[in-house]
Amino acid sequence: MFRGLIFVLSRVMVGESMLHYYSFKNFQSFRDAQEVSFKFTNQVPERGWEAIAYSGQRLSTAMAVMGANGSGKTALLKPLVFVINFIKSSFHASPDEDISITSYAGFEDEPTEIELVAEDKHGIIWKYILKLTRERVLYEALYQKKVRFNFVFVREWNGKAYEIKQHKDFNFNKDEAMKVRQNASLISTALQYGVEVFGHEVFSKFTTNMHSFGRNQFPMFDMRWAAESYHKDPESMDLATELLTAWDLGLSGLRIDEEEHPYTEDKKRKIYSTYGLHKDKNGRVFELPFSYESSGTQSCFILLSKLLPVLKSGGLAVIDEIENDLHPHMVEPILDLFTDPNSNPHNAQIIFTCHSPEVLDFLQKSQVIFVEKTECESEAYRGDEITGLRSDDNLRAKYMSGALGAVPSL
Repeated sequence: MFRGLIFVLSRVMVGESMLHYYSFKNFQSFRDAQEVSFKFTNQVPERGWEAIAYSGQRLSTAMAVMGANGSGKTALLKPLVFVINFIKSSFHASPDEDISITSYAGFEDEPTEIELVAEDKHGIIWKYILKLTRERVLYEALYQKKVRFNFVFVREWNGKAYEIKQHKDFNFNKDEAMKVRQNASLISTALQYGVEVFGHEVFSKFTTNMHSFGRNQFPMFDMRWAAESYHKDPESMDLATELLTAWDLGLSGLRIDEEEHPYTEDKKRKIYSTYGLHKDKNGRVFELPFSYESSGTQSCFILLSKLLPVLKSGGLAVIDEIENDLHPHMVEPILDLFTDPNSNPHNAQIIFTCHSPEVLDFLQKSQVIFVEKTECESEAYRGDEITGLRSDDNLRAKYMSGALGAVPSL
């Protein structure tokens, strides 16, 4: 009955599962409850970057997050990244390790709350709820909805121990469920016990350039990870080469070498090195180590290594500062990959932070989240929640004039 559980939170396995929304409260600079929704009503005009889920719900496949520096854009994405990683891998944390969340300053004694709602390819809606502090999980529950929501499991701390309520078809031994550590997810723990619906492939179609502290800041590590990823997936390598050369980055091709380097006295490790191929006006081809390429070319190479596998099989991409080191005009062709059915056959979704107002020329108001911070407290609102903003308004002009908020006050 609960086979569909493997589709919760990320569009795994088949790619037709999609995120409806996530919400959270008391997380970093956000004190009050916030919701980030991909759902469209029938009144929202059709302008691309959307798909219809099995249930008939219209869902956006792209969502931009915009705001001034320090407003809380990255913090808006962190709860989503955190909760997926928590479900996937919190079992592997040390028993006495604190949970890596930060509450709003002064509210550390109050729980952080996170909720995710996703739909699988059969039209079943899945809801995951998590309430926790740095010390322990206080409440964790998973529900499924065919007609109405019914629990799969509910785990709640009563002040002395956890109380567990499970559906009769949920096959996780209750004695083992009672032993789940206070800093771990019941789902992550169930994975270790071979519970059938919780295969390791559950979150294989989720990708991000973030960790719990924000965007990854180690480009050489990312470069090697990307090279290894391409080397293992020749189809993505071919497509990345086609895109990078078509986008006029001065490249005529790519080459990735697999090399063995000493690791310890008796072990070696494989290192993947990338070379950019260039052709001069006389047709002569020469190559450069990719570390010699421009920062923009390197960033595009890394970004595509994260996006192409999700586009290929379906999934969710969470990207902080999508235009990092890129010309603003590059953002649209990258996002076009998510609206073209040829490049996005399984309705993959992307949510990203951005400073480039150019995105407002092609995304509509329902596909933009604006973030403002006032007196150290952040607030997020979707464009279609702004009173008086029309669908045919020039969104970019309105934003640049300051009429929509979420701009620096200089």
